Amino acid sequence: MWPGEKGSGEAIVIVEQVTEPFHDQAVHGSRESTGTTSLGIGGYGKPAYMTFTAPGLSNKATKKLIGVMQERLSAFNDLHLTLKHIHWNVVGANFIGVHEMIDPQVELTRGYADTVAERIATLGGSPNGTAKAIEHDRSWKDYSVGRDTVQAHLGALDLVYVGFISSHREAIAVAGEIDPVTEDMFIGQTAELEKFHWFVRAHLENSSGELSNAGTKTEAAAAKKSR
Repeated sequence: MWPGEKGSGEAIVIVEQVTEPFHDQAVHGSRESTGTTSLGIGGYGKPAYMTFTAPGLSNKATKKLIGVMQERLSAFNDLHLTLKHIHWNVVGANFIGVHEMIDPQVELTRGYADTVAERIATLGGSPNGTAKAIEHDRSWKDYSVGRDTVQAHLGALDLVYVGFISSHREAIAVAGEIDPVTEDMFIGQTAELEKFHWFVRAHLENSSGELSNAGTKTEAAAAKKSR
């Protein structure tokens, strides 16, 4: 479901909530839905007035696109916290290599959050980067693995990236129908996310190309199978 619009004159008021995310998978793999997802823009629980957008874009289409970008912003903010959690809780053989491998990805995802937020503002929206916005926008539960081995965390992180990248590709499809500039932003981000995903999977792959967590649907199951 997509945001509707209410208002008068030139202003558009974004006040809606939806009961389904725009993607068909939770952002972090197969986590259960936790409730409603807001694709509105502005302060949490507050309407936001959009009085302009970029030249050549309609207000209606831009509002739809901003809804998608707000969801991606919250997803990026959640992802960099998840990566830091893994960075702090990974133990065992190959600890230092994976511990240090994760930090550059944390910085990358933080930068992507900033890029998405600034694109929302450029198109006339009001990006919401608060903790409540993450909780409100997300359709996935918290990362479920605590202190555990390198292989366990990477098995779970693989599913996180499967869900995140799948959702980002859906965002590409939506943006492609509205704005090639935003589409290009999402495409560039996806390429780098997929590269890191390859790094993760390289630790799970055997000489036959099979993944140690193959067939699992939850982070807990992926971690258990990958240990």
